[in-house]
Amino acid sequence: MKKFPDFVPPTKVSYLDRGPTLHLRRCSLQAEDGQEWAFDKEEIRIGSMEDNDVVLHDDTVSRYHCKIVQDDTGYVLVDNHSTNGTFINKVRVREGFLKPGSSIAAGQSVLKFNAREEEVQIVPSRADRCGRLIGGNAKMREIYSIIEKIAPTATTVVIDGETGTGKEVVAQTIHDLSPRSKGELVVFDCGAVPPNLIESELFGHEKGSFTGAMMTRTGLFEQADGGTLFLDELGELPLDLQPKLLRALEQREVRRVGAAKAQKVDVRIIAATNRNLEEEVRAGRFRQDLFYRLSVVRLHLPSLRDRVDDIPLLVQSFLENGMYNRLPNGQQKVRGISREAAAALQAYAWPGNVRELVNVIERAVSFCSHQVIEVSDLPDFARHSRPATGAQQTVRRMPTGPAVSLQPNPPPTPDELLGEGVTFKDAKERWVATFERDYIVQTLKRNSGNISHAARAADIDRKYFRKLMKKYDIEAAGVDDDDEPGA
Repeated sequence: MKKFPDFVPPTKVSYLDRGPTLHLRRCSLQAEDGQEWAFDKEEIRIGSMEDNDVVLHDDTVSRYHCKIVQDDTGYVLVDNHSTNGTFINKVRVREGFLKPGSSIAAGQSVLKFNAREEEVQIVPSRADRCGRLIGGNAKMREIYSIIEKIAPTATTVVIDGETGTGKEVVAQTIHDLSPRSKGELVVFDCGAVPPNLIESELFGHEKGSFTGAMMTRTGLFEQADGGTLFLDELGELPLDLQPKLLRALEQREVRRVGAAKAQKVDVRIIAATNRNLEEEVRAGRFRQDLFYRLSVVRLHLPSLRDRVDDIPLLVQSFLENGMYNRLPNGQQKVRGISREAAAALQAYAWPGNVRELVNVIERAVSFCSHQVIEVSDLPDFARHSRPATGAQQTVRRMPTGPAVSLQPNPPPTPDELLGEGVTFKDAKERWVATFERDYIVQTLKRNSGNISHAARAADIDRKYFRKLMKKYDIEAAGVDDDDEPGA
């Protein structure tokens, strides 16, 4: 346990050799009679009513006298329009920062404030569920423990992982377990909105501020005030808008497009990306200051192929909760899955991860004529354990030769893009994945398998080029970076 004289760092997760460690920011309040309260939550309410976190039996204390709010910069004491005022070190305040050792006076009651950082080793949860998350795999249970610790705080969270791993479900779970659960979880997909409209979407605009602005519009930051804003596909955010997001995070205020004044907002940020943000920073596509500002707590979601032991549990949950598995009388149409069908699902590589599994089970239910899903009810690619076209398709490796000889993939079929249950995001990811893989293969071919030359020809960072090769399991047998002088 380590004490800090002026500032206590925000809650943060460090991934060390011995496993993930949570650096948890805690505070305590001590009354003059020796009674003490300890907290690691985002908001602490102080007053005379019994539903406060700190109850003061004092006639001079208002029912909901004041509160202590935790943000990324420290602790703030806020007076709730109390009758007799709130004081920090004998100075009356409406709102003021607290330092360890400060005294808080509410009416005639005096509390001593202290804060500290505690290092907590993350031990995997024993549960196989956390909120809306399902899975008993050790990696998932480790994530459950982290979520349970950070959800009550105001900590900014970045979730990374492949498409379809459940990043939005993690965000929803964190929101549901936080004090902000009564507020709204507002979702914004940075990759689904044209770049010229993103600023208006996030921050709002005033009437007449630009062509087509026929009326004043509230931005998503304002809509999420008191709740959580989930920024999906953060890596797609245009570079010129990143400073404005950084300012909103640091100042906790936003200014609508065309407005003269900024306004305060109380929003927790959870972001998600399927890109490697460190590589994006090195390639100059993501601002370093915004990266460090966001990366307080980072959660990496494992791909489904890395936790295939969870598939039976996931399938059972989908069958129990999916509306597609309901008869007119409300009963389940399909009760379970056979051992052989489950084994076939576990042998598949799942390029679309959990989202793809949901679609497969919905299809299987529609084909199933009994109460148990059999192998014959599964689509061909799952039945024969061959990955379908997608972001993580297994690609044949080159054993020998001076260049890449992989053949381009056929484009996704209409069923894979436009079939029932395929979302816009799924279709887009499958199409982009096919393009990315074929582009890398053809560029390597044109450059005789030389990775450095191919990266320069593509005008992308060499490390990012190699990341794409790894993503699609492409191996060039020509000159590698380490073989080229000066590489």
